[in-house]
Amino acid sequence: MRLNVNRLLHTPQSSQNFHFEMDLSDMEFGGTTPVQHPVVVDGQVRNEAGMLVLQLQAETTLRSVCDRCAEEFDAEVSVAYSCVLAEEKQLEDSEDIVLLEDGEVDLEELARTAFILDMDTKTLCSEDCQGLCPGCGVNLNHEPCRCKKQVDPRLAALAKLLQQDEE
Repeated sequence: MRLNVNRLLHTPQSSQNFHFEMDLSDMEFGGTTPVQHPVVVDGQVRNEAGMLVLQLQAETTLRSVCDRCAEEFDAEVSVAYSCVLAEEKQLEDSEDIVLLEDGEVDLEELARTAFILDMDTKTLCSEDCQGLCPGCGVNLNHEPCRCKKQVDPRLAALAKLLQQDEE
């Protein structure tokens, strides 16, 4: 979605709201396509003291797989992004300035880039996820480990004595 901001450039204290949806269902991330629902983008461009400030919020629900327990879960994601829009760059190394093309800005490209850059590289179903047991493979969130406790070989003789006392 391209937004023409020429009117805002020449009108101090003016603003323009925008709202659109993006389809990112074809985006592959980590071997899966986590975006199952449209990404809803809301934002505003404001002329503040002769500078155009763009702020946007992109929200959706991702279908993810937990990196600890391998269970699928839905995660609400909200990405905030802001930048300054300019007709030409004053400083070459400023990343917070986006150049206008013929008085227009491509909102979908900005939102898509911000959304992708903000995606987590590690996903967890919950902060206290216990994961899978490396020995027996059970999901420790749902049931206890089935592994038989291994006795340290240095303490094997002591373990035998304790077993004899129990009998």
